Amino acid sequence: MPAVDPVALTAELIRCPSVTPAEGGAITLLDALLTKAGFTTTRVDRAGIANLYARWGAKGANRSFGFNGHTDVVPVGDAAAWTHDPFGGEIIDGVLWGRGATDMKSGVAAFAAAAIDFVRETPPDGAVILAITGDEEGSAVDGTVALLDWMAHEGERMTACLVGEPTCPNTMGEMMKIGRRGSMVAHLAVRGVQGHSAYPHRAKNPLHALARLLDRLASHELDTGTAHFDASTLAVTTVDTGNTATNVIPAEARASLNIRFNDAHSSATLTDWLRREADRVEADFGVTVSMRVTVSGESFLTPPGALSTLVAASVKAETGVTPVLSTSGGTSDARFVKDHCPVVEFGLVGKTMHQVDERIEVEQIHQLKAIYTRILRDYFA
Repeated sequence: MPAVDPVALTAELIRCPSVTPAEGGAITLLDALLTKAGFTTTRVDRAGIANLYARWGAKGANRSFGFNGHTDVVPVGDAAAWTHDPFGGEIIDGVLWGRGATDMKSGVAAFAAAAIDFVRETPPDGAVILAITGDEEGSAVDGTVALLDWMAHEGERMTACLVGEPTCPNTMGEMMKIGRRGSMVAHLAVRGVQGHSAYPHRAKNPLHALARLLDRLASHELDTGTAHFDASTLAVTTVDTGNTATNVIPAEARASLNIRFNDAHSSATLTDWLRREADRVEADFGVTVSMRVTVSGESFLTPPGALSTLVAASVKAETGVTPVLSTSGGTSDARFVKDHCPVVEFGLVGKTMHQVDERIEVEQIHQLKAIYTRILRDYFA
């Protein structure tokens, strides 16, 4: 069996229109490929989401290295604005074009190709596991979480995991992730008393109360950063009353805000702080403030150690670049994997992810396969 070409596999995956939550044929393609290569595969579909678990080697092996990634992609937006078909998987002048070329069908193709060739050429004393989801760009409730739930029920285990998300800002090899900030959204609703704007003393203006509350929240310094994290941030993202009349004080005003927080906080402590500030405004303005909080994930850190050293050394060997250990960026499915085993992230340059004309240099995909192959070889050495 010839070596698996990660570029050709990426192009095949791009041609699967797997806009979240649609499977689009991508999971089915990988299932067939991995089964043919001798992996034991299981479809772990939940609530209409397609997920794939593939293992080479014995269940319950003392050492099992896992890869995690997703085949779902974000919508293409205006298809007419693309230079090339977003689901064409075209290679032009050494560049592969299409939705998912960067985020992250290339990463999935690279680790699948590396895993297949590695177990065939140098069968390891242990297990190689691929946990691939179709629900990372969506709600993420029935994707990697479903896979981890199934693994726990079936007694399947990774002893270490690498998530193949694009991690490099500009140059291949420059950055890997050893943690992520937490993310939460607070939806605020301030209820006052409607009235005529010429007689404000007869009303209770929820906008004035909301403006005071948002100012307090936005001007507060949450922290100045920690050993491995930048300072936490709070951004007000919406303010709305639905009021079209300029001479009416509305009865209610609403706002939403997003907090990206480091390991100095938890979503619970931040929620408590938000509630205290809301209580102050209630007392000052005589209004009521209701709050609904949704949490995408808590902050986490895989402390620098054996796993990050292994990945960094493999990156340096293949690219000549020593990656910075970072916790920057948004969230990823590593936030779920970290409760299962030590996890880090390394992947391609992500400059065009989610953009019109998403694309990647094919040489980077070959490099990524080589890095993942070296990681496997050295892990099981």
